[in-house]
Amino acid sequence: MDRPSEMIGHLEELRKRLILVAAWFLLALIGGLYVSPVILNAVKNSPAALSFHWNVFALPDGLAIYMKCAVLFAVLLTLPLLLYQLWAFVRPGLSEQEAKGTLIYVPASFALFLSGSAFGYTVVLPMMIRFMQTINRSIGAAETYGIDRFFGLVFNVVFPLGIAFELPLLVLFLTRLGLLTPENLRKTRKYTYIGLAIVGASISPPDFFSHIAVTIPLIALFECSILLSARYVRRMNLSAGTS
Repeated sequence: MDRPSEMIGHLEELRKRLILVAAWFLLALIGGLYVSPVILNAVKNSPAALSFHWNVFALPDGLAIYMKCAVLFAVLLTLPLLLYQLWAFVRPGLSEQEAKGTLIYVPASFALFLSGSAFGYTVVLPMMIRFMQTINRSIGAAETYGIDRFFGLVFNVVFPLGIAFELPLLVLFLTRLGLLTPENLRKTRKYTYIGLAIVGASISPPDFFSHIAVTIPLIALFECSILLSARYVRRMNLSAGTS
C-alpha cells in the first residue's frame, strides 16, 4: 500500500471512531436531559448549597444550567470511550507490551479525574463557600445568590482539580517518552512545591488553612508521580539487563 492510500486509510479509521464517540455522546446527552433534575436537586440539597436559596436573575438562567448539567453528564460518560478509541487508534503502532502498558491509562485517567473533581466538590468548595459567606456577613451584605454564579463557582473549582489530579499519569507518560526522569523531578522538587502552592492558593479561599488543605494533596500527587516515574525507569533497566 502506498503512503497516500495508507494515510487515507488511517484518516478513515479515525473518522469512524470519532463518529462512534459522537453518537455515544448524543445518546448520553439525551440521558443527561432526563437525569439533570435529579443531579440538580442532589447538588441543591448537598451540604455545600443548603445554607442559601438559589435565584435566577434572567429567564434563560434555569434552562442554561439545565443544559450545562446534561452536557456535563454526557461528557463524563463519553470520556472513557473517547480515551479508549484514541488508544485503539494508535494500538497497531505499539508492541504487545506497550499496548498492555498504555491501556491502563484509560481507566486510570478517568478515575483520577473523578477523584480530583470529588475532592474539589466535597472539600474545597464548602471551604470556599463558608469563607465567602463569612466575609459577606461581616460587612452586612444581604446574601442573594444566582444559580448561574453558583454553578460557575462549582465548575471553576471542580474541573481544575480534576485536571490537576491527572499529574501522576502525565508524569508517567512523559517518563515513557524519555522527556522526564526521576532525577530531574527530584532536582526540581522545591520549585515544583512552590508552583503547587501557588496553584493551591489560586483555587482555594485566601486563608492559610484552606491553602494547606488544597496544597498538601497536590504535593502528595507530585510525590506519587516521582515514585511512578522511578518505578518505571527501574523496571525498564531490569528488562534491559535481562535481555
